[in-house]
Amino acid sequence: MFYILSFLTLSAITNAFSGVSLRQHFLYHHNIAPSSLLLQQASSEAESPPAKKLICTFDADDFALPTGDWPYTDADMGRLDTSDDSLFYEESRFVKHIDDRAIDALTNFYKNEFSSVAKGETTTSHDLSILDLCSSWISHLPSGVIDGSGRIVGIGMNEKELAANKQLTEYYVQDLNKNPTLHQFEDNSFDAICNVVSVDYLTKPREVFQEIHRLLKPNGIALMSFSNRCFATKAIAMWLQADDIGRLTMLASYFHYTAEWSSIEALDIMPAKLEAPTSPKLGDMLKDPNKALAWMNTAAAVQKSNNGDPMFVVKAVK
Repeated sequence: MFYILSFLTLSAITNAFSGVSLRQHFLYHHNIAPSSLLLQQASSEAESPPAKKLICTFDADDFALPTGDWPYTDADMGRLDTSDDSLFYEESRFVKHIDDRAIDALTNFYKNEFSSVAKGETTTSHDLSILDLCSSWISHLPSGVIDGSGRIVGIGMNEKELAANKQLTEYYVQDLNKNPTLHQFEDNSFDAICNVVSVDYLTKPREVFQEIHRLLKPNGIALMSFSNRCFATKAIAMWLQADDIGRLTMLASYFHYTAEWSSIEALDIMPAKLEAPTSPKLGDMLKDPNKALAWMNTAAAVQKSNNGDPMFVVKAVK
């Protein structure tokens, strides 16, 4: 359980802990060394199920206010660029917003989660109904997820990007910051609702998360993922001011304040860091320079991988 006794805004957090940072508070209560906070020891990438590390779970007592209240202000949701979002997303961007290792981690995580949901129903992971919020030309879903009669719906801002997404069975162009109501869908329509590295752009998260709860089937899952990249001019102020732990808590609070959930948890879904190769002895490198070159290339590749994008998920079960 993650004890957040007074989570309102970043300033409220600072005041609540009397100069002790949220990160230090988390470390103290969970007895985790700082160096292992975000990358704990885990199974290798090749193991199944995919490596995912539980950072913490959230209970109602962790929050300052009860479900139904809303502690955030318009200032918290303010952005540097207040122009119409349709102008920003008018130009198609066929780019990846996280690196390949983070994408692989997210796809493997989805595969495991969708399989778990399917086990509780009279269906398979190929027949699930999934809603991808803030969707684009790629949804990072596992291959084969729509081989059956599954329904994969995308909500996004750029029609060309959505039309290019081969995993979607249908899509809608909709600005959730103008119209957060998803009236085109009936209650209890989806097994899973996802949002990939875009929740930080929502200026009406209360309404969106209320809709997420309405649209999910009983025992359905909501998966809100994020990394450390964003379009800073379009991200909300509160997001830019927080660190990773603060952002995990923020998303958990969105769930808590908008509806009653069976569970809310924060996850680090990246595999454990790769082990650096042992340097050859100087004499061996002098005798065979190729050994030195191979070691340097491998060490550089490991360092690049370990310094790649992180990937976090806040998961809620209806």
